[in-house]
Amino acid sequence: MTAAPSDHPEKKPHVPVLLRPLLEAVSSATGTVSGDWADGTFGAGGYTRGLLDAGADWVAGIDRDPMVFEMAQAWAGDYGDRLALCEGTFSDLDQLAGRPLDGVVLDLGVSSMQLDMAERGFSFMKDGPLDMRMSQSGPSAADLVNEAGEDEIADILYHYGEERLSRRIAKAILRARAETPFETTLQLADVIEKCLPRAKPGQSHPATRSFQAIRIAVNDEFGQLIEGLEAAERALKPGGKLAVVTFHSLEDRVVKRFLQARASAGGGGSRYAPEVAEETPRFLLTPKKAIGPDDQELAENPRSRSSRLRVATRTDAPAGLPDRVKLGLPKLAIKGM
Repeated sequence: MTAAPSDHPEKKPHVPVLLRPLLEAVSSATGTVSGDWADGTFGAGGYTRGLLDAGADWVAGIDRDPMVFEMAQAWAGDYGDRLALCEGTFSDLDQLAGRPLDGVVLDLGVSSMQLDMAERGFSFMKDGPLDMRMSQSGPSAADLVNEAGEDEIADILYHYGEERLSRRIAKAILRARAETPFETTLQLADVIEKCLPRAKPGQSHPATRSFQAIRIAVNDEFGQLIEGLEAAERALKPGGKLAVVTFHSLEDRVVKRFLQARASAGGGGSRYAPEVAEETPRFLLTPKKAIGPDDQELAENPRSRSSRLRVATRTDAPAGLPDRVKLGLPKLAIKGM
């Protein structure tokens, strides 16, 4: 018997993580969003659509992945001139938006859409080319693991993935590539998996940390993050909102320390530490603590379990530059700064 059409529901549209609490945190007392915004990580457009539907006057949807704009063509026209699509990195969001902003949203890391596409090479769950480039240009993950030295690979795995067995994995990668260059995701995942203890039920895949680390290195994610936060500070009007969603502790630590540093007035000091020159805070923490997923969010989207949302409000103090060394960046990301 043929099932009725209602027995085969269409695939649900992508719902961005923590959208409900984000909109609540940036809305006015009347429950609406207003003004000009930048969504620095456009992706599938979930945050952009949420902002526009909540009342935002205009949103610049920014992404370095050209594919996302092709996918948005089916609905982008519905918003007319309220939506501007801008190809580029959110480190340049102030220039790409081209106007003072009432709000900035940043959703860090790799998108579900990218993870689900085997041909993009982000995931070890499906075989695909070892790519991981968000912009689809420049050196790929395959270039990195086939050409970098043992020490460089080990440092990337340790500092960007907090992988304790980074040296062992780096040695195994060099041994394997001497016989056959790496070309696919499962080829690399298999080498990593053999270096680590078998995962227990409920634990993440053994290659999770290493794939995260390589992706971060390929896309210079920490360099982009700091520059993006600085660009948001430059772009936001007094009273403007900055909302950042993170997915792992390394990202969240950097965002937390950036906002704490930019919300501090300095001063203090003690007999053991010099007094810091007082400054007018550039941000107010609103709220002071991170927001995590509630039970409804976890039920709707299990991938949200590690997500954190931090929101801050811009003051009228002139934009400046934070001390990057104090922001909790992995040591590898501080080189050259």
